[in-house]
Amino acid sequence: MTPAAAAALLTTTLQAWVADPDNAAEWTGQHEGKTGLRVAQGVRDYSTLWFDVGELTVAVETYLMPSPQRKRTEAYQYCLARNRTSWPAYIALDRQGDLYVMARTATATFDVAAIDLVVGAIYEVVELAFPTLVKLTR
Repeated sequence: MTPAAAAALLTTTLQAWVADPDNAAEWTGQHEGKTGLRVAQGVRDYSTLWFDVGELTVAVETYLMPSPQRKRTEAYQYCLARNRTSWPAYIALDRQGDLYVMARTATATFDVAAIDLVVGAIYEVVELAFPTLVKLTR
């Protein structure tokens, strides 16, 4: 699949999800060249997932929490341990130490199932990791 075809499929799929009242998707749109999807979460109000369609991969990320101010080592150890069992989503750090949940899938084989897989995996990591990290870093 070409990046343009992947971007078109992504837009069509996310718009259909937002239009479905039984879906947790609340909003979709474009910002700075990325496609966003806002989904309701159980452990916090919302997560906004950002899709970046590239030549080889479609990268997806959502903000998890700021850099831990307390018990940073324990928080990072938890993230590393969680990453051993998380696929295709994983927890990563940005340059400031803020935590993000990220995933990648191949552009060439991108389809609705791949979109569903990465969105579901990121949703699950947020649901499971966020409350644990909040408690751990108090």
